[in-house]
Formats: sequence, structure tokens, C-alpha cells
Amino acid sequence: MGNVESGCYENHLSRFFPEEKTDIDGVFDTLSGLDGSGEVKIGKAPRKAVTLAMLKAHVQEALPEQMTFRLYNGMKSVDLTGKSPGSSEQIVKEQFIVFMSALLKGNVEEKCSIIMRMISSIEGPVKGKQIQEFTEDLITSVVHVLRSRNLLKGWNLEMTQDPASGVKTLASQLLSELKLEDGKKLVGPSLMDAMCDQSTIENWVFQVPQISTFLNVIIRQGLLVLHSLPDQANDLVKLVPKCKGIKGRGFVSLLDIPSIIYINSHLPSELQHKWRLLFSSRVHGESFSQLCGQIINQGPCILVLKDLDGYIFGGFASDSWEVKPQFQGDNRCFLFSVSPSLMVYTYTGYNDHYMYLNHGQQTIPNGLGMGGQHDYFGLWIDSNYGKGHSRAKPTCTTYNSPQLSANENFTLDAMEVWAVGDLPEGAVIKGKKSILNTDPEAQALLEMTGKSRQSDGLREQIEDDDDN
Repeated sequence: MGNVESGCYENHLSRFFPEEKTDIDGVFDTLSGLDGSGEVKIGKAPRKAVTLAMLKAHVQEALPEQMTFRLYNGMKSVDLTGKSPGSSEQIVKEQFIVFMSALLKGNVEEKCSIIMRMISSIEGPVKGKQIQEFTEDLITSVVHVLRSRNLLKGWNLEMTQDPASGVKTLASQLLSELKLEDGKKLVGPSLMDAMCDQSTIENWVFQVPQISTFLNVIIRQGLLVLHSLPDQANDLVKLVPKCKGIKGRGFVSLLDIPSIIYINSHLPSELQHKWRLLFSSRVHGESFSQLCGQIINQGPCILVLKDLDGYIFGGFASDSWEVKPQFQGDNRCFLFSVSPSLMVYTYTGYNDHYMYLNHGQQTIPNGLGMGGQHDYFGLWIDSNYGKGHSRAKPTCTTYNSPQLSANENFTLDAMEVWAVGDLPEGAVIKGKKSILNTDPEAQALLEMTGKSRQSDGLREQIEDDDDN
């Protein structure tokens, strides 16, 4: 390499700590083959090098083949010699290290020079259709590698919805932030044939941090490079929460892995590490008293609903639910849709009608609601379990959310509630009394509805954190 190229390489190399350099060296040696079979001549001396076949052999089943090919194109595009990038079909160590440095530790410009070649191996602007395919491959590969490396932390593809649909809805959501220089968003059919240069991709990657996070996980876990270091462990904690409370129930969530990743990313950071199932209508039965008995005093939680038309939507409640005639919660609450589109709707500042739970009153609504106002909630479940509404014309005042259900008044098909973060101090741990024994409001609610005897037989103790 010339002095300029050598200086550039040294700058990239200096970003890694000594233990990181050792790890990268070891992975490259493994990739290139210690028997010397992977060599390329640079000048007079033979150098170790990696081919596409070697990369595939190293990754094996951890990544889809198409993503392995994209990684290879990204490595190959690194220009060390001043020649046209990709002029050699073999990757030398310097290219490998610059690739790692740019995507794992680089700025947006450095990342996108390689991402452009991962999107298309041909230099120059890329089509919207190609960006869409890359984004879907990226999400598919994250789910694939997490499953392959046993990093789904209690989730599995058998107890969640098929991720294929979630891949497309999450890709559409991420692509909705793609804008041309004039600020025009590339949505719908206009996205497919639009040409996007590197500056457009840079702005997109800057606006959508999931792209960098997904690449980080794919590279580290797919290639098993720098995968056991603390910062990577932190990325994984925030990406997929630990799943608790589902053992032995035959439970299948209304969510898929991509939507879980997306919703989790919008939670307060201190709550992103764990979800615990509190209520499922298919496990606990279709009962408002059961719903209340399971969620009261259990800390922040996520509600997920599915109506009879197949729309899936819900909300995040930032505080423990309490039965009382006043609104509760704070501005961390939000509403969301999962299907047919994936979107999160945060507070507007218009009012403080974040969350509401009441029962047994004659003059005000009885049920569970989030956003809007009495009789016009952004999300409402009536105490006559099974009926609800999402009245938002044009949008919910509290969250700026549109109508979430297929019809303004909907019939509930299924519902589940997840506590997020650690168990609050007031909750009951496994091996102690039921929450209904310690919460007089919950017990009184059950007695008012005449279902206390049925509920006594259905009470559940909270799963201990040491399970799974």
C-alpha cells in the first residue's frame, strides 16, 4: 500500500482495542484458512485472503446466503490500492479490518460507502426497489442469526407469529423515513424506481438507527467477530427483551419477532431488557375481571389487541394500572399499530389523558382506555369484555394516532398484556400469595362483577426471575 492508503488503514486499525484486534486477527485467520489455501499475491509476497466460498463456509447456516453475499460485496468494495473497488475477487486482511471499522465504529459517511455496495455491487446511485430488498434482507437476517445463535432469550418462532409478514411491515416502516434531497418521502410505488445517491442513503441511515444496529448484530453474530464484548451484549439486551411467564402454556403471541424488536426499541431504556406475560385471553379466558386482576400493580406494561378483522394494535402504559376514576400515567405512554402497518404514536402535549381504568361507576365510562377522552378514546376496551372502540377523527388528541382498528367500534378477537422491565416492589413473587390477595382494589373489583369464585380458581403466581 502507498503512504496515503497505509495511513488510512492505520486510522481504521487504531479504533480497535488490543483485545479486539486479537479477536479480528483470529477470525480472519480462521476465514482465510491456516493451511495457506486462501492466498493472493500482492507485490512479491503471498498474502492470506478470503473468497466468497470461504466466507460461506465460515458463516454456514447462521445467515441467509443472500446476506453473506452482501457482506462479501461490502468487504470487496473497500479500496486499498487506488484501483476500482471490487477489482479482486479475494478479500485481504486490510479490507476486512476497514470493513469492520467502518460498519461497527465508523461515521455515517463511512458506513454508507459500504452499505451502498451491499445494496448493489454496481457503483453509482441505487434504486428504491434495491433498498427495499436490502432492508428486508437485513431484518430477515437479524431474526435468522438470533435464532441460529440461540439469542432469542425465551422467544421462539413457534410461539410468535410468522416473521415473514413482520419483516415486510418493519421494512416499510423503516423505509418511510427515506427522503430525497427535496424532502419528498419515497413511499408506495414511487419508491420502487426512484434513484437514490449516497447522500440520500446517509440521511436515511442517520435518521433510522436500526439499520446500524441490525448490521452490527449481523456482522458480530454472523461472523462471530467481537461478539462477546460488553457493548455487543448491551446491543442484544436492547434489541430483544428476555421473555418470561410463558412456560408450559402452549401460548402463541399476537406479535412476531420484528414487531417485538420495533416496539421494544420505543420503550424507556430501563424497561427494554425483559417482557413478562401477565394476561392472555386465550390462556386466562375472556374476562374483564381476569384482565384487571392480572395487570393491577404489575408495573409498566404493553397491551396488544387483535380485532375480528385481523388488525393488531395496542399501547404502552408507563405506570402500574390502578382502578380509579381519574386518568393516570405520564408522557412516556404511547399507542401503536402492528398490522396492517407498524407504527408508534407518542404523546402530543395536548392533554394528559394517557391511561384510564375504571369499574362500577354509573356516571363515567367503565373499562380500560388510552388517549383521547371519555367515549372517544384512541384505544378503549369496555368492561363488557369483547367490545371496544378506537375513535380518532382525524387523530387521537393525546397521541396523534389514527383509528387503530379496522372499524371504529370493534369486537375483540384476542388480547395479551406484557409487563416490561423488572418486577415492581409492590408485586408478588413466585411462592407467595396471589396479587389478588394483596390488592384490595383487585379483589373488590372481582366481587363487584360476581366473578370472585371463578377468579380464585384462575389466580396465578408471578414467575420467578430465575426461571427459563
